[in-house]
Amino acid sequence: MLDDRSRVLLKALIERYIAEGQPVGSRTLSRAAGLDLSPATIRNVMSDLEALGLIASPHTSAGRVPTARGYRLFVDTMLTARPAKAAPDDAPAERLAEWPAECPTELPAGQPRQVIASAAQLLSSLSQFVGVVQAPRRSSVFRHIEFVRLSERRVLLIIVTPDGDVQNRVLFTEAGHTQAQLAEAANYLNAHYGGMAIEQVRERLQQEVETLRGEVAQLMHAAVQAGSEAMHQAQGDVVIAGERNLLAVSDFSSDMNQLRRAFDLFEQKTQLMRLLDTSSRAAGVRIFIGGESQTVPVEDLSVVSAPYEADGQVVGTLAVIGPTRMPYDKVIDIVDITARLVSNALNTQGCR
Repeated sequence: MLDDRSRVLLKALIERYIAEGQPVGSRTLSRAAGLDLSPATIRNVMSDLEALGLIASPHTSAGRVPTARGYRLFVDTMLTARPAKAAPDDAPAERLAEWPAECPTELPAGQPRQVIASAAQLLSSLSQFVGVVQAPRRSSVFRHIEFVRLSERRVLLIIVTPDGDVQNRVLFTEAGHTQAQLAEAANYLNAHYGGMAIEQVRERLQQEVETLRGEVAQLMHAAVQAGSEAMHQAQGDVVIAGERNLLAVSDFSSDMNQLRRAFDLFEQKTQLMRLLDTSSRAAGVRIFIGGESQTVPVEDLSVVSAPYEADGQVVGTLAVIGPTRMPYDKVIDIVDITARLVSNALNTQGCR
């Protein structure tokens, strides 16, 4: 355990480093902490903090910088950010008093995809880092299906979900179909299976389409298969905004390997999705710091994330990704309030 003096000095060092980005020396730390301590005493405390793995001394400077372990102690026990206490529906009224005047107090209405795209842009513009929003997880229920003849053996499949989301897929069929046949297949699917999950349709379709002509039955099977793939892919959608902001971060401009690994994370998305899924299993804002575990694969990256809801159920996660030297108190508020704005927007639309 750290004594009060060590905690005050560590907090002052981290806050100074976050603000200026330069290693903090004992003389600077003495002024920043506001303690009446001799330079020798401060150097001894810094030596103890370094021995505990909370700060480190870069080769090029006599000053100290925080380590991942130091940042973790800082965000867990020293941060003064106030998490939102209001319920999601009350967030605009209760929590936005300090929200910048130019920032929206609600997200524009539209399909869920439009909501999350707006949220990603908002996270990025407010933090000046990278905004990431996981698409809402939905059941694979469809409300309506249509077929549009593109050519003799090419058919456009249109699937509309209960929340208004639209998925399109092009089907290549073995036999040609007239528009009348396509309308017949669509009407049958909508009348008998509308409101059901694609997986349920697949099971029942095996037995119930024997009354239809073989080529139409084949079209239905192809549609269900394509619909299942479309729904599955939609679950893995991640909207990312502001990747180029990292180019202006001095922590990365001097280390191209770290910057390249960060961009690989955004491009491949697999680890990013795993990280967001981890965050969705906990209530409220979570902070992941690179270097302390394998959760964040880039040492100099931190992730501040929060789940968002629709109809009282967690359906996705959003986050700000930036350098470990980020203003955590500000970013926590940005992530927290944006998650509530997304929840409000989706609840208003009746998204499920």
